[in-house]
Amino acid sequence: MSGFVGVLVSDPWLQSQFTQVELRGLKSKFLSVRNQSGKLTLGNLPPLMAQLKNLSEVFNETQVRTILGESSDLNEEIDFESFLRVYLNLQARAASKLTGPKLKSSTSFLKAPTTTLRHTISESEKASYVSHINSFLGEDGFLKKYLPLDPSTNALFDLAKDGVLLCKLINVAVSGTIDERAINTKQVLNPWERNENHTLCLNSAKAIGCTVVNIGTQDLVEARPHLVMGLISQIIKIQLLADLNLKKTPELVELVDDSKDVEELMGLPPEKVLLKWMNFQLKKAGYEKEVSNFSSDLKDGKAYAHLLNVLAPEHSSATVLDTKDPTERANLIIEHAAKMDCKRYVTPKDIVEGSTNLNLAFVAQIFQQRNGLSVDSKKISFTEMMTDDAQTSREERCFRLWINSLGVDSYVNNLFEDVRTGWVLLEVLDKVSPGSVNWKHASKPPIKMPFRKVENCNQVIRIGKELNFSLRECSGKRCSTRKQKAYTSFLMAADEVYYAPTPKKLEDLREHEAGNEDKKLNATYIISVARKLGCSIFLLPEDIMEVNQKMILTLTASIMYWSLLNKPRESESIPTDDTKVTDVSPAVSTDGEKDTMPAGEVSSLPTDVGNEEPSTEVEEDNPPDGE
Repeated sequence: MSGFVGVLVSDPWLQSQFTQVELRGLKSKFLSVRNQSGKLTLGNLPPLMAQLKNLSEVFNETQVRTILGESSDLNEEIDFESFLRVYLNLQARAASKLTGPKLKSSTSFLKAPTTTLRHTISESEKASYVSHINSFLGEDGFLKKYLPLDPSTNALFDLAKDGVLLCKLINVAVSGTIDERAINTKQVLNPWERNENHTLCLNSAKAIGCTVVNIGTQDLVEARPHLVMGLISQIIKIQLLADLNLKKTPELVELVDDSKDVEELMGLPPEKVLLKWMNFQLKKAGYEKEVSNFSSDLKDGKAYAHLLNVLAPEHSSATVLDTKDPTERANLIIEHAAKMDCKRYVTPKDIVEGSTNLNLAFVAQIFQQRNGLSVDSKKISFTEMMTDDAQTSREERCFRLWINSLGVDSYVNNLFEDVRTGWVLLEVLDKVSPGSVNWKHASKPPIKMPFRKVENCNQVIRIGKELNFSLRECSGKRCSTRKQKAYTSFLMAADEVYYAPTPKKLEDLREHEAGNEDKKLNATYIISVARKLGCSIFLLPEDIMEVNQKMILTLTASIMYWSLLNKPRESESIPTDDTKVTDVSPAVSTDGEKDTMPAGEVSSLPTDVGNEEPSTEVEEDNPPDGE
């Protein structure tokens, strides 16, 4: 099984400032810049630090050298912990310099940041998410003995440590994502079983659209509050916003006037659709201001009052708008919403303080309960005509989620719309083959001049050819238009290169009998087990049942990539049935823990050996000589 080996730091505070993924990356950087004797001085750091994420946009090599020389001797030898402290100090300086428009922030609700500089969590958000979990998982056969959770304690984080809660929450958000037979649900789990659950959780979270590039299994085993909260927040938002698209809610077509507007609506992220819906209803209520966010624009409660009045006039009251105190108005709003059975996510304080995540969840719940849209059969039939066939839709979903899982800066909401500028494809190529993109010759959206899009796409094609992509369907001009076949052909080639060399041809495995429910269960189990091992899988069970060759190729490529990463060393030969085990050398498991196998017949090993509690010792990645 694939696991994230822990990097341990002796200072608990310093350890708490980084995720395991970040520690592993920084450890690798630290080892790469040491000299032949294994030593590293402060003077060796400026070239490296000036290239690291969060620093490269603020400091150049000269500036880093100046900062390091202010209080220390550049010839001073440093160890890994000193290296981490230098990085944190530079990060803090960079953060203080980034103000106003220079500070990067994601516009997508799914790009929830996890930072090493701020580790506080919102108690109000924790209480809201605990209420959500108690409501949706309270009757679960395994979890009901632990629920309901008390939001005033750390029970949420304690329960999250074995991975079962997070896996089941993912299934609540997107039903059928995980085959629950793949979840380890014993009363007491050993480290391997916990690691399996968290690996399954992270790969499944990626598969439904969560961004988890800064989270490793060790972070979840430790139940680091800000990371657990960030992941739960994303999962719940995906659940709440699942219906904000034309496929699930065709009545949304009422928000637009013509076919061009419908295409634009299809390309909007869910939270933008929610804002568009809210403003549509507010306009009907006579509210003149436009709501552009889920924070400051909602603090005074007036927008909420008008929204609820138009959606549920039978519960409206003139006193809501007449009151001058925002907190009192917020209380009346909560009372109004409670009569609509919408009371789970916000408190009056959350409204007055402008809590973005909780306001978004509250508005999404109102939409689910009563959207106030009419059914225009003429417009709805028009949207059905625009809907792609099922296979194309699944391919779009698979590649969209794969791109988002890479951690690119852009967030893809609609594959065929968002990649037309070529910029997203360039970001993908930079992940597939770092350093291959000439960013000086690339134009970042919004792009007004069409030829700039073609230039981006021409560079995409050029790099693709250099990487030996099969690009029969692709050209710069085709990629800058809406040629869906060109996109899927290109991304198929990128996916192959990203994971591993794959066979050019798959055997025709299609069976002629119907895809019944047993087959779907088997397909779901295959996907869940692959994710549990550590594979990043984005296809659906239907792709396996229908033998969709492109999608099965992505599955095979990911499994092959995992297999190559976990290939046994030559010295770790597998004994045959008639081979005696004469060596008692320790074997290292995939998560960095040691086992010892007693000498003797292989066939004499007890069948329940896997249930014994293994050692919890953690080794560092490839420790250098002398460390």
